[in-house]
Amino acid sequence: MQSILDRKLLFVTGKGGVGKTTMAAAIGIMAARAGRRTIVVEVGEQSQLTRLFGLPPAAPGIEARLQAGLSSITIDPDRALLEWLQAIGGRISGRVLASSGTFQYFAAAAPGAKELVSMVKIWQLTRSARRRGAGGYDLVVVDAPATGHALGLLRSPQTFGAIARVGPIAGHTAEVQELLGDPALSAYLAVALASEMAVTEALELQDALNGQLARNLEAVIVNSLLPRRFTGAELDRVTRLAESADAVALAAARAARAVHERSRLQHNQMARLRRRSFEVIGVPFVWGSRLDLAAVEGISTRLAHKL
Repeated sequence: MQSILDRKLLFVTGKGGVGKTTMAAAIGIMAARAGRRTIVVEVGEQSQLTRLFGLPPAAPGIEARLQAGLSSITIDPDRALLEWLQAIGGRISGRVLASSGTFQYFAAAAPGAKELVSMVKIWQLTRSARRRGAGGYDLVVVDAPATGHALGLLRSPQTFGAIARVGPIAGHTAEVQELLGDPALSAYLAVALASEMAVTEALELQDALNGQLARNLEAVIVNSLLPRRFTGAELDRVTRLAESADAVALAAARAARAVHERSRLQHNQMARLRRRSFEVIGVPFVWGSRLDLAAVEGISTRLAHKL
């Protein structure tokens, strides 16, 4: 059976705020530990991974070495499109092109152009696996935008390919589509919280992937799960102990009930996911003031036993 790390591309997305970057980083660490030379791609104006590893932010398009076997790069779709237009526009400076109406008109009139240029850059990173002696990568992990924008990226080869049938970018659409559509080359992971909205969005992502690419989610990673600490009988005992006038005991009982109820609701949402065909992987809530590198490495260890 093919391991998820044997693919060239892992595409990680989900509802905003569910911990996609954390999971992409954890998967990157896991792959590097397994001997895969890995790069994590952040799509958008962000450079969160370098900060997580205690490094200064890298400029968009510049690869940053995070640790042995693991690098990161940020791709800004607007900048990627600007660079492409500048390349085909000859000596026109990026500043002049960006301030011109031509750039804005093209970006609006060519749906999927900036998304496709971004996907071509990602595809080029997967191709670098063939240059093992020249610093290539075995695996590209994409920390994609939230679900809607991520689907726009995945749809871009078909959308833009219907408009531009010639030229250097159009010539790459078939290769990008092959990468996205081949289960031996790519896999799709969703990240969700165990809430109704986040789980619903993960299920909608599954349906959209199947409709657009005839692909399914490899797994859904459910982040920040609370433990189920009490049985029903134990919770009844806690309640009886709190029937005294002791304010501290009463507050503790109410807190125990609140956590128990939240955990129950989370596991109900997990059940919704498990009724589908993909793997469901739970990641416990990490207690602490902030999520540091040590915590992400712990999540990586857990994922290594599940993925």
